[in-house]
Amino acid sequence: MAKRSPTRTTTDSPNRRPRKRFGQHFLEPAWVEKLIAAVSPAADETFLEIGPGRGALTRALAPRVARIVAVEIDRDLAAALPSHVPANVHVITADFLTVDLAGLLREEAQPVRVVGNLPYNVSSPILFRLLAAADQGRRFRDATVMLQKEVADRILAAAGAEGYGTLAVQVGLLADVDRLLTLPPGAFRPPPKVTSAVVRLRFRAPVADVGDPAAFERVVRGVFLQRRKTLLNALKPVADSFGRSSAQVLEQAGLDPSRRPETLDVHEMARLARAVL
Repeated sequence: MAKRSPTRTTTDSPNRRPRKRFGQHFLEPAWVEKLIAAVSPAADETFLEIGPGRGALTRALAPRVARIVAVEIDRDLAAALPSHVPANVHVITADFLTVDLAGLLREEAQPVRVVGNLPYNVSSPILFRLLAAADQGRRFRDATVMLQKEVADRILAAAGAEGYGTLAVQVGLLADVDRLLTLPPGAFRPPPKVTSAVVRLRFRAPVADVGDPAAFERVVRGVFLQRRKTLLNALKPVADSFGRSSAQVLEQAGLDPSRRPETLDVHEMARLARAVL
């Protein structure tokens, strides 16, 4: 499975050098089995795999599930993969960030489960896309993904903790998260310079009423741009863009203007977003 897929001289062999521009690092076989155990697939399930790469995970997972839809950005790998995987694997050459997910999965039994070894350079955008497309667990039941450990730490960070920010708030609104595995650089070829982690996101309905989701995203991103300032000052540019004063918004939300953005949990962020409208 690849961190966004590799360079090859032929299309009939999956053994190719990783492409740096796709951030490719391929998982070693021993770790593939550990990842399969963490995923715990069932025979009647359909999976969407992000970045199958050479197909190491795909080949191990396919005999244990009903179907896999594998989205691979690397044209060479995508062309080679069908001859190396079982017939229940459907390979799509596409960028996960732009592919039409509704159309891609229209004929699949839903909710689908997601698995992927995410490229480090685009892991956050992929996570945000999964959250937006999950439809509260109706389209995607869960996603078991491999990430840079630093990103996993940020996802799991609690309010007030180091690393807490936009990613933790957005994920916390729409999913429950568990850390499943930690992988050393030697679990991949070529070895990355960082430690990796596997997390599972279990999608669900929002834990709080945010009002307008687009406004919620603007507020969260806006205040975390100035996370070290007081809420009164950090909120000012966002509040101004809505034609409100930060003092008015904070009073309506019932939040102390002297607090800092990094101390607000998901429910308090939701109150802030509703008050800014």
